[in-house]
Amino acid sequence: TMHDTRTATLAEGFYLANMTLLPGLGFLALLLLWLRHRNSDNAFARLHLAQTLRASLLGGVIAGSIALTATLTGSWMHPSSWYAVEAYFIIVHSPLTVFGMIGLAKAMAGQPWRYPVIGPRFS
Repeated sequence: TMHDTRTATLAEGFYLANMTLLPGLGFLALLLLWLRHRNSDNAFARLHLAQTLRASLLGGVIAGSIALTATLTGSWMHPSSWYAVEAYFIIVHSPLTVFGMIGLAKAMAGQPWRYPVIGPRFS
């Protein structure tokens, strides 16, 4: 239904906001949307909600780990910390953002799409 396409589109949009323009706020909006619709009868909406939340958490855990490690070791001024940050953006953040763009286009078209490797299975 249109409402389910709307939910899926919002999930992908909030995910992209979290990854690009509004980190934290986009995640909060996505989390609230997931809490409201996580038990939806519509598998399409649940798919988009689950994968955007999963990808947000994965990206956040990896980025947080890099930041925590650099902070605890006091090595923010060491080049290796910045290499780790750069590697994160190239290897993790950029692909997750592209997944979100494809996911948004698919959600708007009313089509299911699974993020490669990290997306939940659907039937």
